[in-house]
Amino acid sequence: MFLATTSGTTDPLSTWEDFLAKFRWQNIVAIVAQKALELLFYTILFIILQRVAKLVLQHVFKQYRRSEKYSTSRVNTMDTLVTNGTNYILFFLYCYALLSALGVPVGTLIAGAGVISLALGLGAQGFVSDVVTGFFIILEKQFEVGDVVQIDEITGTVSAIGIRTTQVTSFDGTLNFIPNRNISIVSNKSRGDMRVLIQIHVFPTTPLRQVQQIIATKNKELVPKYDAITRGPDDLGVTDLGQGNLALQVQMYVKNGAQVKVQNAFLSAYLAAIHDAGITLPTNALNLTKS
Repeated sequence: MFLATTSGTTDPLSTWEDFLAKFRWQNIVAIVAQKALELLFYTILFIILQRVAKLVLQHVFKQYRRSEKYSTSRVNTMDTLVTNGTNYILFFLYCYALLSALGVPVGTLIAGAGVISLALGLGAQGFVSDVVTGFFIILEKQFEVGDVVQIDEITGTVSAIGIRTTQVTSFDGTLNFIPNRNISIVSNKSRGDMRVLIQIHVFPTTPLRQVQQIIATKNKELVPKYDAITRGPDDLGVTDLGQGNLALQVQMYVKNGAQVKVQNAFLSAYLAAIHDAGITLPTNALNLTKS
């Protein structure tokens, strides 16, 4: 009985070989090779289209930059926006082609689920909000590439505006990526002339008229050297800063971006001329005395 039972038992190895023998390996290899070639073709095509689109957009916006009808910041803004939008569209088409080549019925899935339900299912509410907000930022010209802005607690120069995010470079070099939907209040510091306020601390006994004359002389000497000055300088007189501190104030307006350079130049010139005249100024904003 043992021999009969043994001879009637099915050999697992022969069963596995019979199972593998049913496959048409030549057809399978041909199908895999065909799909691999299709994926490779679409990948190469995507890379070529991306580079061609980049070259075309660079050429187009280069022509716009040469034209005096359009501001540089506006052209830079549209350049980044159109470039990002084109990359998104090409990437979507690339993914669609890959899935279609693999036999995934993308069109049927979208038609069956519905575009809105599919977007919600993928968590695209934030993406849609980013795109809509970015559209209104561009339409209303709230800011453009190159503008100095303050968005919430971030202050810096706008380096790029995309359909999803806005990039702001802080003055210390930090690159901040801000989702467009989070932009609610924007303080644009590049749309008008900026005020430069120079304060020179003085004693109550300081000869103010002599100091004002020195400042007026320096203004005549320095103003022609700075084309960025649009108004002033104006002598605002002496103001009380509190706690017994007095300051002589000079105010002027300059083009955006030049305020720090102009302020440092004029303040340094004022202090050097006052020192050369032998006039002593407070060395500290606070007058500390021992009791």
